[in-house]
Amino acid sequence: MARIVIAEFMDPAALEPLRARHELLYEPQLVDDGARLQREAAGADALIVRNRTQVRGALLAALQRCQAVGRLGAGLDNIDVAGCQARGIRVLVASGANAPSVAEYVIAAALLLLRGAYGATAALASGHWPRAALSNGREFAGKTLGLVGFGAIGQLTARSAAALGVRTMACDALLGADHPAFAQTGTQPVGLDELVAQADVVSLHVPLLATTRGLFDADRIGKMKPGAVLINSSRGGIVDQAAVAAALRAGRLGGAALDVFDTEPLAAAAQFQDCPNLLLTPHIAGVTTESNQRVSRLIAQQLLEVLH
Repeated sequence: MARIVIAEFMDPAALEPLRARHELLYEPQLVDDGARLQREAAGADALIVRNRTQVRGALLAALQRCQAVGRLGAGLDNIDVAGCQARGIRVLVASGANAPSVAEYVIAAALLLLRGAYGATAALASGHWPRAALSNGREFAGKTLGLVGFGAIGQLTARSAAALGVRTMACDALLGADHPAFAQTGTQPVGLDELVAQADVVSLHVPLLATTRGLFDADRIGKMKPGAVLINSSRGGIVDQAAVAAALRAGRLGGAALDVFDTEPLAAAAQFQDCPNLLLTPHIAGVTTESNQRVSRLIAQQLLEVLH
């Protein structure tokens, strides 16, 4: 019987097959007690985390008998993968399991920000009638969606957008222009500069690496199509937050949706106060009831295979 430590929230149904065969410590708030997490990790045969637990440094060193680290999600920037491999620890990832949730988030954000009318509830409830001001919204149909990164999430987003009559283009450093994913989704392969210049909506789907950190800085945002919308549901360090705020206030950007930030949780940020047509969400693009079930079930299955 192995000992499994789960430091962040996981779907209850997925816990049962683990509990039936192994000793389970499930404390979703354990991530907030670093000292105790390290103590519990020392006796763990497996550790399951989401994106907040940093599996590196002291915590990684504490995993003396660990066989596997399960990541309830897709990104791995919070895990020292090379360090895990050097210690013989397998890193399990729920690849693709949250793709539908992220794709829906992107489509919904694009529709909301292009239309620009869905923040009027308070004004109407107070007796105002801003009909003229809100009558110049834009339709998504007929627009161009540019996807920076064209993995499982980008491809599913392209399919969803196409159903709305949206043209899609994408760039991906790992995919050649002849990759079948482009033809299968009706998406035009382009370079990043061309995508930035032509897309009405730009959505980011790349990991945080040395090559992607600061990818959308003030210079690149300034090269976007005037009035374009920027959506970031990948990782915070890819976008210069201050540059987004400045471009919104200057009217250079037509809207922005940020689900991820340089530092999370996001502290009170004066830089975002009074920015027009801005949507901020707390790193939940890929987290829904359904995606949590899929992600949790997949990691539980993978972990049982490793432990047996």
